[in-house]
Amino acid sequence: MAKRPRRNHSSAFKAKVALAAVQGDKTLVELSEHFDIHANQITQWKSQLLARASAAFEGSGPSAPPVDVKTLHAKIGALALENDFLEGALNQAGLLSARQ
Repeated sequence: MAKRPRRNHSSAFKAKVALAAVQGDKTLVELSEHFDIHANQITQWKSQLLARASAAFEGSGPSAPPVDVKTLHAKIGALALENDFLEGALNQAGLLSARQ
């Protein structure tokens, strides 16, 4: 019997095989025949998937840093003040009434 050359499988393929094993629709023998992988390899990938499953949900909350509401309210107030000032200056110059 000739040895098969070493194969490198992508992480997507490993995940696909491991998920099929976790689902339990087929036996390990059926999966190994279907994917042409040894049953021990499927068992290893399945255990790795189950061991690292919690990592998939780590940091899934909001990734943006918390917003400082007081700073934002201060910025809104400053911008409103600037808008009022500019509106008054444009009214005095007679430019605002021409735009409306």
